[in-house]
Amino acid sequence: MDIDDILAEVDSHTIPRETQDLQELTRAWVTERSAPEILPWPGTLMERVLERTKQQIELVEEQTGNTDPKANFRLIIIQTELERFKFLVRSFLRARIAKIDAYTLHALSHSPTRACLSPSELQYATTHTTILHAHYHSSFLSQFPTSLQRLDDTAGGISMVETPDPDKAVFVRALRDTEDVVVVEGTDTEFEMRRGDVVVVRWSAVRELVVDGGAELI
Repeated sequence: MDIDDILAEVDSHTIPRETQDLQELTRAWVTERSAPEILPWPGTLMERVLERTKQQIELVEEQTGNTDPKANFRLIIIQTELERFKFLVRSFLRARIAKIDAYTLHALSHSPTRACLSPSELQYATTHTTILHAHYHSSFLSQFPTSLQRLDDTAGGISMVETPDPDKAVFVRALRDTEDVVVVEGTDTEFEMRRGDVVVVRWSAVRELVVDGGAELI
């Protein structure tokens, strides 16, 4: 039995919820930054994290000015933890917004991708598209024939909508033994993954495994 086996046997209920949320947020952050497409919005996790962050900010504001050395030390610890959560949340949201900016039309027109957005992200993407189209129209599109003014034109079999690259190579680590064989479409490559295995493979081959929580990007 190695260290991974020992850690795997630790009951998750013995780990404080705050620690679990930090681990989940860190994993979501790393995976979002590494994946070529936007991933499902972790609504429940973000609600807990943002609510705890709000409570900690209120506590810091209340305790500021307390002259008790023990209270001040505790305040420093809370502020340090608060800054860690705030950094992860900001960086996580920046990674998602960067993808929305790069693939806005795809995010709005592709139903599975649209379903991955939070209500605020959906509103941002919609407003972003409206402003961008208005700018392009006033700058130069108004001079074109009506048939050439669309930003999502697919004439000639070529789409103007930029999409993420599903064949981008990613580093992935298995969090559990895979029940099904991983198949790389278009090739003869297929393999099984055991917990702890790290491979470099096309994103399309492991997307469902990562989304289901069976693996993580690193």
